[in-house]
Formats: sequence, structure tokens, C-alpha cells
Amino acid sequence: MATLRPPQKINLSEWMEKEIRLPSTVSGVPGKIKLYAPQKGIADAIGDPAYRQVSVLKSARIGYTTVLTGAVANFVVNDPSLMLVYLPNDDMAKSFVTSDLEPTFADSPVLQGVLSGDKSSGAKERGSKDRSTMLMRQFTGGTLKILSAETPRSFRAHNARVVIMDEVDGMKPTTEGHPIPLAKRRTAQFADYKLVVGSTPDEEETSYVAAEYAKSDQRVFEVQCVECDDYAEVLWKDIHWPEGEPEKAAWHCPNCGCEVEHKHKSTMVQRGRWRITKPEVKGHAGFKINSLTSPLPNADWGLLAEEFLIAKNDPLLLKPFVNTVLGEAWRTESDRIDELALQESAEPFGLGGPDQYPFPEDVLAITAGIDMQDDRGEVTYLGHTEAGQVLVLDHDVVYGSYEHDEFWTDIDTIIRQKWRHPLGGEIGIDAVAIDSSSGSHMAHVYEFVKPRLRYKVVAIKGDGGRRKFIERSKTMKKDPLWIVGVDSIKDTILNRVQHGKVFRFSKDLPEVWYEQFTGEQSVVKMDRGRPVRKWIPVPGRRNEALDCTVYALAAKELAPVNWQERRDQLASGYTLAAVNDNAARTKPRKAASTWL
Repeated sequence: MATLRPPQKINLSEWMEKEIRLPSTVSGVPGKIKLYAPQKGIADAIGDPAYRQVSVLKSARIGYTTVLTGAVANFVVNDPSLMLVYLPNDDMAKSFVTSDLEPTFADSPVLQGVLSGDKSSGAKERGSKDRSTMLMRQFTGGTLKILSAETPRSFRAHNARVVIMDEVDGMKPTTEGHPIPLAKRRTAQFADYKLVVGSTPDEEETSYVAAEYAKSDQRVFEVQCVECDDYAEVLWKDIHWPEGEPEKAAWHCPNCGCEVEHKHKSTMVQRGRWRITKPEVKGHAGFKINSLTSPLPNADWGLLAEEFLIAKNDPLLLKPFVNTVLGEAWRTESDRIDELALQESAEPFGLGGPDQYPFPEDVLAITAGIDMQDDRGEVTYLGHTEAGQVLVLDHDVVYGSYEHDEFWTDIDTIIRQKWRHPLGGEIGIDAVAIDSSSGSHMAHVYEFVKPRLRYKVVAIKGDGGRRKFIERSKTMKKDPLWIVGVDSIKDTILNRVQHGKVFRFSKDLPEVWYEQFTGEQSVVKMDRGRPVRKWIPVPGRRNEALDCTVYALAAKELAPVNWQERRDQLASGYTLAAVNDNAARTKPRKAASTWL
């Protein structure tokens, strides 16, 4: 009769440690899984039918993918049903299958052979293109579909009892809404559904995972102090180190004040606990965890302190540190840049021409952005340093009609300028991005840039939403067009201006430039039921200077610089070729402006 007895129920974490083997391609410690305390709590909640939803607000470096892989394996072997796994894009979906699932299933005896071969649902009917958007595995009692959240199609005609979503803050709303409610609808037929939502957070006001965690029982992980035996979270505010010695970073217990060296972290974490802070919430387990409790070698407190020192003055580095190391949502200090504060911060540098402030020695590259209007083109020049600073050097206005050759001759002259560099040589513009978004200007801009593409003079069109700074248009073979992620760049500008002296401004800039540079503000609006950050005009202001700056920053992505080589060239008196430097130059015409 013993053979007819059902298998004993064990926690998911226990089953993972008993049955799953990690190959060397997945883990630095191959073989049997050894979960650390935070992982166990998350895994056990995923495996517990008492919780309909599990939300994980997390940093990187905590072994979360290992937990998800184990959860998928458990549902396949022990609790088979229809299962969906969503990731932000096709590449991440494929990588999860090929880099995590397949190797782990192949090395774990209990999992070997339980999944069917690689299939794409309906591929024969719809063509091989579907292989890039959906992967499917079959097993006894169910199916496993790994999907990209990029398209509405991924949320149609797929029903499942178990839905797992990873990196939800990296998912973009589709035309039908945000992926989380869309995915949850896929479980509507199942009373015993399970929804797992996890991600490193992005911005505080728009973070999806932070919003889901706020609806949960909000668990925090606490370690047990080796001195006072009290429990406390390990937070960044309690990590301290001697001046100039980040490798000696230690945790100061907020309860007793003692200093705890990193060597005790592993012991404290293994003796730690998950504490529920909102016990009144039932059926929704929420976990908040950061890298400070991770046992991985690259989460050593000293290494994290060194990372912080590198990142603290640059929002481009500090934001990822806050998101992926501390597991916290990024808080924007203000939705708008202070115009007067920028003017007051202006410094005595410029392009070094007559009646201009001297050229800054640390600027080793220049890019330009050109905003097109019906009667003029506006040009902002940005200088770039090896340290990652951006210096706004000057702004020009070139008057004339885009329909006249003389106007384009003046633009050509502008972008072929050279300036004497303090190191000894001459420096020109490395790349230029010209606005072609207006239908009336488009053909003229294309005609101008085509013979200059090899000099990194490109036509661009701005596109809202969070996307890459600049990428080739899908119509690139037909038109010489690049797409600029204007909202992404404006977010970067806002963060960099507000944190440290990453953005610097020339005293040569006129007052109206600052008015235009601050001509838009960032606001949070509801889009298909979810908060989304958008940039909108400030009433009564123009924004040409902001657009020019955005385009010039995008152009820098097309012109990588070997900083040491550039420095050596200038120091030797070398004249760096400017864009399209193959024709005689003439003085550009600048008509008097009524407002500049």
C-alpha cells in the first residue's frame, strides 16, 4: 500500500535543493542548488497555493532567475498546467530558454526529457517569423509558453493557470494597455491561478513593480545582528567606510550601533527572516530585497561602496546603482529644470572665437544638433569630456529658407568649422544630427545629409516613449533616417542637470537659450490606466534649444572617441578633420534676430 501513498508535500525551496542541478554555464557554483534565506522565502511563496499573487521588488545579484527557473520546473513536474512566462522582449525570452531553462533541465535528472523539443505555436501556418516572438514547450498535463511582452498578440488567445512576469518595469504598454493587467486576464478561467510579478524598479512614479508591491503584504528581509541579536534591514544608509577606504565598508546596526564587518554578512543573512509589514493583506505576498544581502562575490560591501563612489556624481550611473544595487525606485527631484539657477551656474568657457570665452581644455569631442524651422535653422554645440561631462559651448541661428541653396551652404559652413584647442591642435565637429520631422523640410534634409553620411551628418526624427537614444530607421535603406528617443534623452538631461556638475553651461549663451532649454516639463499622466511619464511644453515658451541639445546628445552616440588618442593628436598640433571638410568655407550669413 505504501506505493499508492501520494508523495509527501514539501516546500518549493526544499524541492529545488533536493532535485535541481545547475550547470557551470548557469552558475559559478555548479551542482546542487543551495538557496540562501531570501531566495527560500520567495520560492516558498511561489509554491504556496495560499498566495494567488507574488510580487518581488528586487535588485540584481540576488539569484532571482534561479528561483524562477526552479518555480517553472516545479510546476512542470509537480503541478502541471497551462503556464505563461512573459519577458520584456524577444531576446530576453529566447535567452531565458536557452541560457537558463534548457541547461538546468538537461543537468537535473528529475527534469530530463520532460519537455518537448523547441516549437513555435502555429509557425507552419504563420511562417517562421513567429519563432522570434513565441517559444513553446509541451509536457504531460500542460504547456509552457515563453512570450515577449512587446506586442498585444502575446496576450491574446493564451490562457493559463500560472503566469510569470519578469522585469515588468522594462515592459512597455501596448495599444491595449499595460502587460500586467493584460496577463492577469489570461488567468480568468482558473480559480486557483498563480501570478508572479518581479522586476528591478525604474522611476518611482511610474514603476509597475513598486505599485504591485504596494498592494501586497509588503515583506522586508531582516538580518540578525551578530552583536545584539536584534533584527534589521540592511539599508544603504547604514553602510559606512573610512574616508578613502571603500574596501572597508561595514554595516552599522541601527538597533545597537555596532559595526559589523562584511565577513559576518553570510551568517547574518542565513539567520535572517522575512517580516510581513501589512498582515491585513491576504493572498498577495510581496518581497523587497537588495544586493546588500546577496552572498555573491560581486555584492561584497566594499565593491558596492566603490561602485557608489564612481556613480554618485553622475545620474547616468547613479540611477542604475539605485535601481539595480539598492533595488529602489529612482525619485526625480523635480519635474522641471530651474532656468535662473542654470544661468547663474554659467562658466567662462566657449568656442574660443573673437569676443568669446576660451575653449575648455577638457573638451575632446564636439557634436551639434540642428532644429529646423521654416525660416531658420538653430544649432547648439555640445562639448564632451572623457569624464562624461557635457559642456554647452554655444548656440547659433542660421536664417534663410530651406528651399534655397544659400541656406544649406551656410549650414554646411557652420558644421565644418574648426576651433583652436588649448592642447595645440584644431578640433572640429564629430557628428551632427539634423531634424527632419517636418514633412516640408524632410526631402531637403535628406538631400543635404546623403553625401555627408560618412562624416556622421545624419537626418533624425524624434520619437516619444522610452527607447534608445538613437537607432537606424526601419526605412534606412530607402531614406537616410535615424530615430531619436527624445523622451529618454530629456529624462537623462533632467537627471544630469539636477545631480552634480555633469551638465555645464557657457557664459556665451544668451538668456533666451535658457528659456528655450527649460521650455518643456516632465509630468506623469495616465495612459491606458497606468502612470506614464511624458514631456509637455511649458505654456508660452519655445523649446528649440532643448531640441537642439537632445539632437546633439543623440549624435554623440554615433561618434565614439578614443580619448587618449584624441588628446595625443591635439597635443601634437594635429588638425582634426571636421565633418565634410572637403570644400572651401565661407562665412555663414546670420540675419539679425528679433528675439535672440
